[in-house]
Amino acid sequence: MNEHIDTWNINNRINLYLLDNIDDAHLTDIAASKGRNVGEQFAHIHNVRLMWLKASAPELLDGLEKIEKTKIRKKLLAVSLADSAPAIEKLLAKGFRENKIKNFKPHPYAFLGYLLAHEAHHRGQIILSLKQSGRLPDKKILFGLWEWGTR
Repeated sequence: MNEHIDTWNINNRINLYLLDNIDDAHLTDIAASKGRNVGEQFAHIHNVRLMWLKASAPELLDGLEKIEKTKIRKKLLAVSLADSAPAIEKLLAKGFRENKIKNFKPHPYAFLGYLLAHEAHHRGQIILSLKQSGRLPDKKILFGLWEWGTR
C-alpha cells in the first residue's frame, strides 16, 4: 500500500477512534455557537465522502447510503464511516494512478489534503461541542487522536 493511501486510512481510524470514545448520549451535544451536533458532524463527514464519490466515481457508491439526521446512531455512524472509507481509498488510488480526480482541481494530492483538512476540522468541532457540554473526553483519548504512528 502506498503512503498516500495509508495516510487516508489512518485518518479514518482516527475518526473511528474518536467516535468509539464518545457515549451514545453525547451524540446530541452541540457547541455554544450552535450548528451541527456531535452525531451530525460525523454524519456530515460520511455524507461529504458520498458527495465526492457521486461527483468523481459514482460506480463506487454501491451499498453506501447518506445518513439522514433522524437516523443518527453511534452504530450507524461507525458502520457508515468504515464503509465509505474504502470507497474513498479506491477513488484516491485511481486518482493517483491517473494523476486526476474527476471534478476536483488541481490534483489528487490536493484532494487528499482537502479530505484530511475537512475531516480534521469536523473532529475539532466535535471536541469543542463535547468540551462546551462539559463532556470533554479523557486526555488519554485526546492525545490518542495525534498518535498516527500507532492508529
